Amino acid sequence: MKKKVVIGLSGGVDSSVAACLLRDQGYDVTGLFMRNWNDTTGLLQSDCHWEDDLMFAEMVAKKAGIPFHMVDLSEAYKKRVVDYMFSEYGKGRTPNPDILCNREIKFDSFAEEAKKLGADLIATGHYCRKDFISTDTGTIHRLLRGKDENKDQSYFLCQISQNQLAEALFPLGNLTKEEVRALAADLRLPTASRKDSQGICFIGKVHLPVFLQQKLKSSSGPVIEIGGNAAFSSWPAGLPDDTITDDELKNMSSPHQPGNLAGKNIGTHHGAHFFTIGQRKGINIGGYREPLFVIGTDTDNNILYVGEGQSHPGLYRKGLFIRAGEIHWIRNDRAMNPGETRDCLVRIRYRQPLQQARLFRRKDGMYIIFNRLQRSITPGQFAAWYEGDEVTGSGVIDK
Repeated sequence: MKKKVVIGLSGGVDSSVAACLLRDQGYDVTGLFMRNWNDTTGLLQSDCHWEDDLMFAEMVAKKAGIPFHMVDLSEAYKKRVVDYMFSEYGKGRTPNPDILCNREIKFDSFAEEAKKLGADLIATGHYCRKDFISTDTGTIHRLLRGKDENKDQSYFLCQISQNQLAEALFPLGNLTKEEVRALAADLRLPTASRKDSQGICFIGKVHLPVFLQQKLKSSSGPVIEIGGNAAFSSWPAGLPDDTITDDELKNMSSPHQPGNLAGKNIGTHHGAHFFTIGQRKGINIGGYREPLFVIGTDTDNNILYVGEGQSHPGLYRKGLFIRAGEIHWIRNDRAMNPGETRDCLVRIRYRQPLQQARLFRRKDGMYIIFNRLQRSITPGQFAAWYEGDEVTGSGVIDK
């Protein structure tokens, strides 16, 4: 008997090709479209709305000859993704809604709806791979990087659980984006030449301050420039050894405190919580040879700290810290105990080349110290660690 797979058909080329591949592999495939957002506040007018995505998803299902359904998950999406976004921005942190959407919606709420349709497995168009290993205690499922290094989306799945991974299929994991486009053209899919979606998962490309002003008030505050010759903490290249003290770990992973440095008031902004570390756009202050970048935010006092040039020392740090309660393991058998250290490859944003780092597990959390200084380490974002091609865990950057 064929296994039934319900695939999330988004109206894009990736999920379209994934559905056809599964069909050709002999699965009983059903397409399910998620409506997760219907508020246009802050949306840029050039973006297609969900009705366009639905239309393309229906056309793909018809072309592929598979059943098609739609489900409205907007209530769950608002509570579990958008409300979290507002809360984090209000605290001066920068969340990653795409990672949250995968954990809370695609592999949770969507999976529940898929099971109502009789699904044995769910599938998505992510560019990542999975395999498994058998042990004396059972099967362990592994999340692996996709073949296309430029498109690899394993980072976006760094918060899913072992149970969620066990029920997932990723048909595009061994393909490149170019190969997927070519397959879509060969199959004459209506999405073959459709542009990839951009912006916040299921919301689209937004003007972030306008979007956030639904819940967060704008308030004028000073923009303080910190000179590049200020006394920022600096650390040599290389990984510390196991003799490093906890105080040294805390110092290496602490963010710069530009408020303790001499600076000058160069203008105003409309809300420090609308900005993130490393941001260039939206500062709107001219007269400099190089662009200004955000190097710090003080949301309690509504102060924005900036520095001139992308090589400004205030943009770079040696390490980061993740609280114990925010550490997540895809592979529970690889979980670290307090006092343990491990060398891994780490990524702190999508498409960032993997970075050499050493993980130091302590009672209060995880300290990640990098071989080289890292640009724009941002509280609220996720750090994901890899052992070879495999994502074994991740966590929310606390500072």
